[in-house]
Order: sequence, then C-alpha cells, then structure tokens
Amino acid sequence: MSLYQAHLQALMQRYQLACDQFQLDAIAVHAGSLTHYALDDLSHPFHPAAFAQQWLPYDLPAETWVVYSPTQGLRLYWPAKQDFWHVCPSAPTGTWTDPWQIIAAADTDWLGELSGRVAVLTQSPHVLPRRHQLLVNPEHLIHWLNFDRAVKTEWEISQLRRANERALVGHAAAEQGFLNGLSELDIHRAYLIASEQQQIDEPYGAIVGLNESAAVLHYERKNLTPPEQSHTLLIDAGVKVNGYASDITRTSTTDRGVFRELVERVDAYQRQLVELCQVGTPYLAIHEAALRYSADTLRATGICSLSVDEQLAKRVTQVFFPHGIGHLLGLQVHDVGGHQQDRSGMIEKPPEHAPFLRLTRPLAEGSVITIEPGLYFIPMLLTKMQAEIGKHGCDLALIEQLTPFGGVRIEDNIVVRSAGPENLTRP
Repeated sequence: MSLYQAHLQALMQRYQLACDQFQLDAIAVHAGSLTHYALDDLSHPFHPAAFAQQWLPYDLPAETWVVYSPTQGLRLYWPAKQDFWHVCPSAPTGTWTDPWQIIAAADTDWLGELSGRVAVLTQSPHVLPRRHQLLVNPEHLIHWLNFDRAVKTEWEISQLRRANERALVGHAAAEQGFLNGLSELDIHRAYLIASEQQQIDEPYGAIVGLNESAAVLHYERKNLTPPEQSHTLLIDAGVKVNGYASDITRTSTTDRGVFRELVERVDAYQRQLVELCQVGTPYLAIHEAALRYSADTLRATGICSLSVDEQLAKRVTQVFFPHGIGHLLGLQVHDVGGHQQDRSGMIEKPPEHAPFLRLTRPLAEGSVITIEPGLYFIPMLLTKMQAEIGKHGCDLALIEQLTPFGGVRIEDNIVVRSAGPENLTRP
C-alpha cells in the first residue's frame, strides 16, 4: 500500500467514526470560493480549505468538493464550469484516483441529491442549494476533526519533508544574498527563485528583516534599498507542497562580537530543545526550558547580571523572548487544535506567564511542531522593562549597542515520534 493510500484509509476511518458519533450519512467538504476585493472584480489569492485539501495530492482549485459516505465511499466533484476569462481546471488524473468517484460539476445542485443526514463544511454557505436540509458547519463535527488533524499520517509527513527540502535551498540563497549586500526585497526574490515558488504560493508572507527589522516578530515590509551596512538577516519563510507548509527561520550576521555569540548560543540551545520533543511531554515544559536557556544566555553574555531564577521570577526573560516556543504545523502554518484537549472541543488556555503559547496539549506520536526560540532587542519592551521592573540587572549600554542588530530566531520543524524527535529541517 502506498503512503497516499494509507493516508486515505486513515482519513476514512476518522470520518467513519465522526459519522457514527453524530449519526451522519455523509460529510461534504468544500475547498472554498473565490472572494473579491471591495468594489472590484479582482479576487484575493485562493487558499483551499484544509479539510478539503487534506484528502487530495494536488493543490485544489476553488469550488472543489469532497464527499465521504460510509456506504458510498469517496466522491470528488471538480469544478467544470466553463469560463473564457480564466484557465478552466482539467479533470484530475493519476494512479491516486483509483478509490475515487470523480464527477464534473458546474454547480452545487448535486448536494440536494444526497440522502439522509448530511453535514457540510464550507466557508461559503451562499453556494449551497436552497430548500435542502443540510447541517452546515456543525461545531461539534469541526472540533472532532480538528483534534485529529494534529496527528499526521506518514504521507502528510512526506509532504512536509519535501516542503522543508525546498525551503532550505531558498534559505541558503537568501543567506548568500545577505552576504552580498542585497536589499530585503532582492533577498526575498532570491529565496523565491531558489525555492521554486511564486510569492502568491508561499504558505505565509515571508519575513525578511535586516538589522533592527529583525526585532519585529511579524515584519511585513521588504525594503527596496539595502542599508549602508547589513549586520543581521532574519528570514522566516517556508514552502507549500500539496497544501502542507514548512516554516523555517534562520538568522545570519556579519558581526564578530557579542551578537554572533548570541546567534550561536540560540542555535545551540534550540537543538537541545528539539531533543525534549518526546511523546507525552507537555509543550509548556519545552517553553519553560526555553525561558531558562534564554535567561542563561542573557547572563552568560553580560546582558543581564541576575541569576536565571531571578530573571524568571521578575519576567526579565520575556522582555527578550516574548513569544511562545512554537506551534502545530501542517495544512495551516499555525495548525488547528493546539489548545484543544479532546474531540469534544475542551480548551486549555496557556498560562499567564506564557500567554502566546499556541499548544497546550501533550505531544503525541505523529504530531508535527515548530521549535523556534528567539532573543530580540525590542525598544517598546525594553522601555516597559525600565519602567516596570525594578533592579532588572540589565546592562543598558550593552543593550544599546546590540539594538541595531535587531534579534535572533532559529526555527526547525519537528515530527514527534516514540523513537525520538525527527527534525525535518536538519535531517
């Protein structure tokens, strides 16, 4: 059995359980519709809904439907509406199609022909035929399916592995562009060319920050003009393969002093954090280990004179490392179900000292996560520290010297396995 066939079997078992649980005769999943800019006929970039994309080994066009029925199996309705304005999708082909009934559909009238209790998952309810009793986006079903998406099949992991391989080629090209003195925009162009993708195809807008811009966690600009001197490059960028996203961050520097030491230390303890990604480990425990490593780094480099425990008690560390240690990864960059504790949708929110933690459930076999510690010199947070934390122990003169470097973040994509973590980014 191929990886994809095994993947289909796993999905069908999940949907069968859901049908049994909620007494459904079929589940219809919509890839989505094109949406348009206000007062314009120009459409937004299309990203297929994850529930639909998960079933198929190609990038789905708008108006694709997947229908699972315990009695009738799998049906794929591909959009066959004729349109002379755009390239019309061709009927999907390949050996993977064997288990599927593939049906050309110019509209959604066929939904009215489905018998029994039918649940529909769609972000575009306006496309549904009227006068038919359909269960539209039942919350309990969405919770049920979201919870299971956190565990990846081997086929899904293979797509994520391919996405990492392509992204790493792009990251190497970006680093070379940085060393050659290119602008943020040209570094991004080098990344796109090397990773063989268009900007519209990226799983998220790449972060390409030079110097102090590396301290902006979700930096969106890409300056056309290079700075007089490039000290730092922080690039957070991925690739999407059949809907599955890689999410990799690397930091490069031309510095030969304290900032280079910071980069090397963060890279070293990031690797140690990866080794903590064991089945059953609470993700919070990994985040708290990252806080301790960060505090140790601040002390070792002279940035903060307080002990590790003193820094943690006063939350000095969070000034320099304000975000969570990572997130689930898959069909969405920040994949769903991170706070969900079971299929019913029970939520466990992150604790007060880690408000941005995106995952609170224990690590499970087959989960794919990111591990992305960072240390940044963010003026807003540094000003707040001076106003609110007495005896913070930080060397403000040294921090002033380091602020033009922005910050450092190192991020890898990790598969949690019983035999130990598999690093897709550094195989």
